[in-house]
Amino acid sequence: MKALYQKIKAISGKPYGNYKQLTQKKWDFGDFTLEFLHVQGDPYAPASRILCTAKLETLGWAQEFHNSAARRKAFADFLHRTLQKKLSERFGNQKPPISIGELGPEILLRNSVWLKDGAVEVCLQVALPGERRIIEGGAALEILTSALPEILTSSLYAGSETEAGARAAIHNLEVHDALEAALESLGLAAFIPNGAVLPRESGISERPLANAVKFTSPKELEVTITACGETITGMGIPKGVTLITGGAYHGKSTLLDALEKAAYPHIQGDGREWIAVGNGATKIRSEDGRSVRHTNISALVRELPGKKSTADFDTLSASGSTSEAANLLEALEFGARTFLIDEDASAVNFLIRDGRMRSLIGDDREPLIPLIDRLGELKKLGASFIIVAGACGDYLEVADQVILMANYQAECATEKAKKICGERSKQEIEAAAFESESRNLAEFIAELKPSVKPLSAQERQVKVKLNGEKLQIGFLTADLSRLPQFPGADSKIGAGLLLLNLLQNPEDKPALEALLGKIQKVEQAGFKALPQGMNRPAALPRVQELAAALLRLRDYKGS
Repeated sequence: MKALYQKIKAISGKPYGNYKQLTQKKWDFGDFTLEFLHVQGDPYAPASRILCTAKLETLGWAQEFHNSAARRKAFADFLHRTLQKKLSERFGNQKPPISIGELGPEILLRNSVWLKDGAVEVCLQVALPGERRIIEGGAALEILTSALPEILTSSLYAGSETEAGARAAIHNLEVHDALEAALESLGLAAFIPNGAVLPRESGISERPLANAVKFTSPKELEVTITACGETITGMGIPKGVTLITGGAYHGKSTLLDALEKAAYPHIQGDGREWIAVGNGATKIRSEDGRSVRHTNISALVRELPGKKSTADFDTLSASGSTSEAANLLEALEFGARTFLIDEDASAVNFLIRDGRMRSLIGDDREPLIPLIDRLGELKKLGASFIIVAGACGDYLEVADQVILMANYQAECATEKAKKICGERSKQEIEAAAFESESRNLAEFIAELKPSVKPLSAQERQVKVKLNGEKLQIGFLTADLSRLPQFPGADSKIGAGLLLLNLLQNPEDKPALEALLGKIQKVEQAGFKALPQGMNRPAALPRVQELAAALLRLRDYKGS
């Protein structure tokens, strides 16, 4: 720290660009080393990035806290949240000169705090002070040699309180993972524990609603699972087709939203931490106007007028029904086998066709094959559906189980639904068979690669940006606004970094294998394995969200 102190004193009062001299070495902070990964060009540019590294053993942490992938993930998340809390306490409501990536309730692998080879790496953003582009040495010394060591010391060293918190965080994630692993052997698509808090504080908040009705399983669907010493009872949703129904404002969409969010594990106290969904659970919805590239939708959409084949469907602006068909078939291609659908966010003609309309129009004049007619074939592929419907009564006839939500309480209404519906007659469907083979990316990437270049002659790197809900990679853009399972901006940036690496280093492999390979490299080596991987906070998404972003990429000029 003494050397850094002397260096800052030496450049104090000089032009702001002299801060770049701090990148020339690693600075000794005793138990930590400090490295400047990026130094901002002026006081108004995005903050600088520093990396603080220390051996966990030196900080007092035993091997038990980081001796498995799950423990490292939970422990890093705990340290991240501890740092964030200390930063808030230190700087209050003022704009902090030191910050770390924002956190939601999801537990993700992030580049802000990383554990590897018995060491912890903490990546922070530091706004280096300057007045009229002149270095303010005194303020810089206060930030880097006083506030920073204080925050690191109070956050990262082991102690009785921090050890208890870390153990609780690790146990929480290990229980969740054990519940998720148990789903397959129990024949379940999802599990919701009794006592879970599903409603959120508001539509723009992820905090649990105070005094909310806690979830209780109907006896007919109740199962008990033992996980990591915990005996947990709740509602098991069997594989197959499950219909969630009920009146408006009685909790059916709240239940589906909780399952949707459970695609990523949640922290203790969130209320949804031990909800488990399996098989790459993916929300499917209408997305009119989305770009669809070379997707075979013939299993749900027959040949279009003008003898236009749907086996290689390509459009810059899909309709509501064709976009939803593409969303389902693409998710199937990229490993999803549990699908979450809300009729309110779906195209009606994707879900059902009224019998009278069938008779009037005729199948020979209607290219769309509603999902309800294809559920049997999808179930043979191992797919399960959890569908919220308050108006599409035809789904009562094909549902394997029906859950009725009343005043936020779940009731099993399967037998009642069967009595109402009787037996449904089978309808023969003439259409292409479902396929779930992963496309080869070579041709797909060849179309995109000309747009993966710097935005100007002055720039050296292809930039990854997030403009609102639009992910930009060079001249490519993907609208992610209707992909609700992305857990925050950091995971979208993470997807952008992975996709940039894929586009610049294409592999002649099936798409699913290629994307999983990129994710696994980051899981093993961290975001340092990617270009620009430490330039800003990033988190690792699932392959389903990564594939969804890839398939929406298009040149923003409209080509």
